[in-house]
Amino acid sequence: MGPSRLRVYYGPETELDSHGSDQSEHRHTVELRWGEILPVLADAIRYRRSWLRDFDDDRLTISTDLYEVLMAYRDFRRPTA
Repeated sequence: MGPSRLRVYYGPETELDSHGSDQSEHRHTVELRWGEILPVLADAIRYRRSWLRDFDDDRLTISTDLYEVLMAYRDFRRPTA
């Protein structure tokens, strides 16, 4: 008898929602509120967790108004010369 090989089961190839629609394109995304993620990110940034660098090249979609607020805050926080 040869060595046994273990395989990881990742679930079905496609997932169907309650209406029978294919949900496979949404498999790698999660929708959540900012209030759920901000405390976790703030803590990770504060303590310089190394896993944050794993996501440096990931893309993030935010609303235009949030982008404008972030850019205004960034410009406001810059030290004056």
